[in-house]
Amino acid sequence: MTETVVLKLGGSVITDKSGECAIDHARLHEVAGQLAVRRAPALVLVHGAGSCGHPEARRYRINDGLTPENLPGVYHTHTAVSRLNAAVVDALRDAGVEAIGIHPFDLALAEGGRLVSFETRHIAEMTEHGIVPVLHGDVVMDLLRGSCIVSGDQLVTRLAVALASRRVGLATDVPGVLQNGSVIPRIDRSIAESFTIGGSGNTDVTGGMQGKINELLALADTGIDSHIFHVSKIGRFLDGTGHGGTTITRRGMP
Repeated sequence: MTETVVLKLGGSVITDKSGECAIDHARLHEVAGQLAVRRAPALVLVHGAGSCGHPEARRYRINDGLTPENLPGVYHTHTAVSRLNAAVVDALRDAGVEAIGIHPFDLALAEGGRLVSFETRHIAEMTEHGIVPVLHGDVVMDLLRGSCIVSGDQLVTRLAVALASRRVGLATDVPGVLQNGSVIPRIDRSIAESFTIGGSGNTDVTGGMQGKINELLALADTGIDSHIFHVSKIGRFLDGTGHGGTTITRRGMP
Protein backbone atom coordinates (compact mmCIF):
# COMPACT_ATOMS: atom_id res chain seq x y z
CA MET A 1 0.00 0.00 0.00
CA THR A 2 1.27 3.48 -0.89
CA GLU A 3 2.18 5.70 2.05
CA THR A 4 -0.59 8.20 2.65
CA VAL A 5 0.01 11.85 3.45
CA VAL A 6 -2.71 13.54 5.51
CA LEU A 7 -2.60 17.32 5.10
CA LYS A 8 -4.91 19.87 6.65
CA LEU A 9 -5.41 23.44 5.47
CA GLY A 10 -6.43 25.66 8.36
CA GLY A 11 -9.67 27.56 7.98
CA SER A 12 -7.85 30.85 8.56
CA VAL A 13 -5.57 30.02 5.62
CA ILE A 14 -8.32 29.81 3.02
CA THR A 15 -10.93 32.20 4.46
CA ASP A 16 -11.05 35.54 6.23
CA LYS A 17 -12.25 34.40 9.66
CA SER A 18 -13.34 37.92 10.63
CA GLY A 19 -15.95 37.87 7.86
CA GLU A 20 -18.73 35.42 7.03
CA CYS A 21 -17.90 32.78 4.42
CA ALA A 22 -15.26 35.07 2.92
CA ILE A 23 -13.31 32.58 0.79
CA ASP A 24 -9.77 33.54 -0.19
CA HIS A 25 -9.82 32.23 -3.75
CA ALA A 26 -6.36 33.61 -4.55
CA ARG A 27 -4.80 31.72 -1.64
CA LEU A 28 -6.74 28.59 -2.57
CA HIS A 29 -5.36 28.60 -6.10
CA GLU A 30 -1.86 29.29 -4.81
CA VAL A 31 -2.03 26.27 -2.50
CA ALA A 32 -3.59 24.13 -5.22
CA GLY A 33 -0.68 25.00 -7.49
CA GLN A 34 1.80 23.84 -4.85
CA LEU A 35 -0.03 20.56 -4.40
CA ALA A 36 -0.17 20.01 -8.16
CA VAL A 37 3.59 20.51 -8.53
CA ARG A 38 4.55 18.37 -5.54
CA ARG A 39 2.08 15.53 -5.80
CA ALA A 40 2.23 13.04 -2.97
CA PRO A 41 1.70 9.44 -4.17
CA ALA A 42 -1.37 9.23 -1.91
CA LEU A 43 -2.83 12.41 -0.43
CA VAL A 44 -5.85 13.00 1.77
CA LEU A 45 -6.70 16.67 2.22
CA VAL A 46 -8.72 18.10 5.09
CA HIS A 47 -9.65 21.75 5.50
CA GLY A 48 -11.05 23.77 8.34
CA ALA A 49 -14.32 25.67 8.09
CA GLY A 50 -12.93 29.13 8.79
CA SER A 51 -15.61 31.74 8.29
CA CYS A 52 -17.80 29.23 6.42
CA GLY A 53 -19.55 27.29 9.15
CA HIS A 54 -18.20 28.58 12.45
CA PRO A 55 -20.49 31.66 12.50
CA GLU A 56 -23.53 29.50 11.71
CA ALA A 57 -22.59 26.87 14.29
CA ARG A 58 -22.24 29.51 16.96
CA ARG A 59 -25.39 31.39 15.94
CA TYR A 60 -27.49 28.23 16.14
CA ARG A 61 -25.60 26.79 19.14
CA ILE A 62 -25.10 23.50 17.34
CA ASN A 63 -22.76 22.09 20.00
CA ASP A 64 -25.36 22.66 22.72
CA GLY A 65 -27.65 20.01 21.27
CA LEU A 66 -30.60 19.99 18.90
CA THR A 67 -33.91 21.66 19.73
CA PRO A 68 -36.84 22.62 17.52
CA GLU A 69 -35.51 26.18 17.61
CA ASN A 70 -32.00 25.48 16.32
CA LEU A 71 -32.78 22.55 14.02
CA PRO A 72 -32.37 24.71 10.86
CA GLY A 73 -28.80 25.33 11.99
CA VAL A 74 -27.78 21.83 10.88
CA TYR A 75 -28.72 22.72 7.31
CA HIS A 76 -27.21 26.20 7.36
CA THR A 77 -23.93 25.07 8.93
CA HIS A 78 -23.50 22.11 6.59
CA THR A 79 -24.39 24.26 3.57
CA ALA A 80 -21.76 26.85 4.51
CA VAL A 81 -18.93 24.35 4.93
CA SER A 82 -20.02 22.51 1.78
CA ARG A 83 -19.71 25.76 -0.16
CA LEU A 84 -16.11 26.13 1.01
CA ASN A 85 -15.40 22.48 0.22
CA ALA A 86 -16.64 22.98 -3.34
CA ALA A 87 -14.32 25.98 -3.72
CA VAL A 88 -11.33 23.95 -2.49
CA VAL A 89 -12.12 21.07 -4.84
CA ASP A 90 -12.62 23.44 -7.79
CA ALA A 91 -9.25 25.11 -7.15
CA LEU A 92 -7.50 21.75 -6.99
CA ARG A 93 -9.16 20.48 -10.15
CA ASP A 94 -8.30 23.72 -11.97
CA ALA A 95 -4.66 22.99 -11.06
CA GLY A 96 -4.89 19.46 -12.44
CA VAL A 97 -5.40 17.56 -9.18
CA GLU A 98 -8.02 14.80 -9.35
CA ALA A 99 -9.88 15.92 -6.22
CA ILE A 100 -13.34 14.96 -4.96
CA GLY A 101 -15.14 16.41 -1.94
CA ILE A 102 -16.33 14.16 0.89
CA HIS A 103 -18.75 15.44 3.54
CA PRO A 104 -18.39 14.01 7.07
CA PHE A 105 -22.09 14.73 7.67
CA ASP A 106 -22.85 11.88 5.26
CA LEU A 107 -20.61 9.22 6.81
CA ALA A 108 -19.79 10.09 10.43
CA LEU A 109 -21.53 9.63 13.77
CA ALA A 110 -20.44 11.18 17.06
CA GLU A 111 -21.20 10.73 20.74
CA GLY A 112 -20.58 13.63 23.09
CA GLY A 113 -18.63 15.50 20.42
CA ARG A 114 -16.27 12.62 19.58
CA LEU A 115 -16.42 10.42 16.52
CA VAL A 116 -17.64 6.89 17.20
CA SER A 117 -18.22 5.85 13.60
CA PHE A 118 -16.36 7.08 10.55
CA GLU A 119 -15.96 4.98 7.41
CA THR A 120 -12.52 5.30 5.78
CA ARG A 121 -12.12 2.21 3.59
CA HIS A 122 -13.42 4.01 0.53
CA ILE A 123 -11.02 6.88 1.24
CA ALA A 124 -8.08 4.46 1.21
CA GLU A 125 -9.35 2.98 -2.05
CA MET A 126 -9.62 6.44 -3.61
CA THR A 127 -6.00 7.25 -2.82
CA GLU A 128 -4.86 3.94 -4.31
CA HIS A 129 -6.34 5.11 -7.62
CA GLY A 130 -4.84 8.60 -7.51
CA ILE A 131 -7.94 10.41 -6.30
CA VAL A 132 -7.47 13.10 -3.65
CA PRO A 133 -10.34 13.01 -1.12
CA VAL A 134 -11.07 16.46 0.31
CA LEU A 135 -12.81 16.41 3.71
CA HIS A 136 -13.68 19.24 6.07
CA GLY A 137 -14.84 20.15 9.52
CA ASP A 138 -18.59 19.63 9.58
CA VAL A 139 -21.75 19.26 11.62
CA VAL A 140 -22.57 15.58 12.25
CA MET A 141 -25.28 13.74 14.11
CA ASP A 142 -24.48 13.01 17.76
CA LEU A 143 -26.01 10.18 19.81
CA LEU A 144 -26.09 12.30 22.98
CA ARG A 145 -26.59 15.86 21.75
CA GLY A 146 -28.43 15.31 18.50
CA SER A 147 -25.69 17.13 16.63
CA CYS A 148 -22.19 18.47 17.17
CA ILE A 149 -19.31 20.03 15.28
CA VAL A 150 -16.45 17.72 14.39
CA SER A 151 -13.32 19.73 13.69
CA GLY A 152 -10.95 19.17 10.83
CA ASP A 153 -8.31 18.45 13.46
CA GLN A 154 -10.33 15.53 14.86
CA LEU A 155 -10.75 14.22 11.32
CA VAL A 156 -6.99 14.43 10.76
CA THR A 157 -6.23 12.23 13.76
CA ARG A 158 -8.93 9.72 12.83
CA LEU A 159 -7.74 9.51 9.23
CA ALA A 160 -4.06 9.26 10.16
CA VAL A 161 -4.70 6.26 12.41
CA ALA A 162 -7.13 4.54 10.03
CA LEU A 163 -4.83 4.99 7.03
CA ALA A 164 -1.63 4.27 8.99
CA SER A 165 -0.17 7.56 7.80
CA ARG A 166 3.32 8.55 8.93
CA ARG A 167 3.21 11.99 7.33
CA VAL A 168 0.68 14.30 8.93
CA GLY A 169 0.79 18.06 8.49
CA LEU A 170 -1.29 21.09 9.43
CA ALA A 171 -0.73 24.17 7.27
CA THR A 172 -1.70 27.32 9.17
CA ASP A 173 -1.38 31.11 9.01
CA VAL A 174 1.38 31.06 11.65
CA PRO A 175 4.85 29.46 11.41
CA GLY A 176 4.11 26.90 14.13
CA VAL A 177 3.07 26.85 17.77
CA LEU A 178 4.35 30.09 19.25
CA GLN A 179 5.51 31.02 22.72
CA ASN A 180 6.52 34.64 23.27
CA GLY A 181 6.65 35.10 19.51
CA SER A 182 9.04 32.22 18.85
CA VAL A 183 8.27 28.83 17.31
CA ILE A 184 8.37 25.88 19.70
CA PRO A 185 10.18 23.29 17.55
CA ARG A 186 8.93 20.22 19.41
CA ILE A 187 6.02 19.48 21.72
CA ASP A 188 5.25 16.35 23.71
CA ARG A 189 2.90 16.01 26.68
CA SER A 190 5.53 17.04 29.22
CA ILE A 191 6.34 20.19 27.25
CA ALA A 192 2.66 20.98 26.63
CA GLU A 193 1.97 20.94 30.37
CA SER A 194 4.48 23.74 30.91
CA PHE A 195 2.76 26.44 28.89
CA THR A 196 -0.68 27.71 27.92
CA ILE A 197 -1.77 27.93 24.30
CA GLY A 198 -4.44 30.44 23.37
CA GLY A 199 -7.50 29.76 21.23
CA SER A 200 -8.45 31.47 18.01
CA GLY A 201 -9.03 35.22 18.11
CA ASN A 202 -12.00 35.00 15.75
CA THR A 203 -15.10 32.86 15.84
CA ASP A 204 -14.00 29.24 16.30
CA VAL A 205 -16.20 26.62 17.94
CA THR A 206 -13.59 23.86 17.77
CA GLY A 207 -10.88 25.06 20.15
CA GLY A 208 -8.33 26.99 18.07
CA MET A 209 -4.65 26.13 18.52
CA GLN A 210 -5.27 24.45 21.88
CA GLY A 211 -7.71 22.11 20.19
CA LYS A 212 -5.12 21.25 17.56
CA ILE A 213 -2.48 20.46 20.17
CA ASN A 214 -4.85 18.24 22.15
CA GLU A 215 -5.81 16.25 19.06
CA LEU A 216 -2.23 15.89 17.87
CA LEU A 217 -0.92 14.84 21.27
CA ALA A 218 -3.49 12.04 21.25
CA LEU A 219 -2.25 11.11 17.79
CA ALA A 220 1.34 11.12 19.06
CA ASP A 221 0.30 8.66 21.78
CA THR A 222 -0.38 6.17 18.97
CA GLY A 223 3.16 6.65 17.65
CA ILE A 224 2.30 9.03 14.80
CA ASP A 225 4.12 12.37 14.73
CA SER A 226 2.56 15.44 13.15
CA HIS A 227 3.73 18.86 12.04
CA ILE A 228 2.33 22.39 12.28
CA PHE A 229 3.84 24.92 9.87
CA HIS A 230 3.10 28.01 7.79
CA VAL A 231 1.11 27.40 4.62
CA SER A 232 4.01 28.76 2.54
CA LYS A 233 6.02 25.70 3.65
CA ILE A 234 3.66 23.08 2.20
CA GLY A 235 6.18 22.23 -0.48
CA ARG A 236 8.94 21.65 2.06
CA PHE A 237 6.65 19.44 4.14
CA LEU A 238 5.74 17.34 1.11
CA ASP A 239 9.40 17.15 0.11
CA GLY A 240 10.32 15.96 3.60
CA THR A 241 12.64 18.90 4.21
CA GLY A 242 12.69 21.32 7.15
CA HIS A 243 9.53 23.39 7.42
CA GLY A 244 10.62 25.51 10.39
CA GLY A 245 7.46 24.70 12.33
CA THR A 246 6.47 22.55 15.29
CA THR A 247 6.61 18.77 15.52
CA ILE A 248 4.14 17.08 17.87
CA THR A 249 5.61 13.83 19.13
CA ARG A 250 5.33 11.19 21.83
CA ARG A 251 6.80 11.92 25.26
CA GLY A 252 10.45 10.95 25.51
CA MET A 253 11.05 10.81 21.77
CA PRO A 254 14.30 12.54 20.64
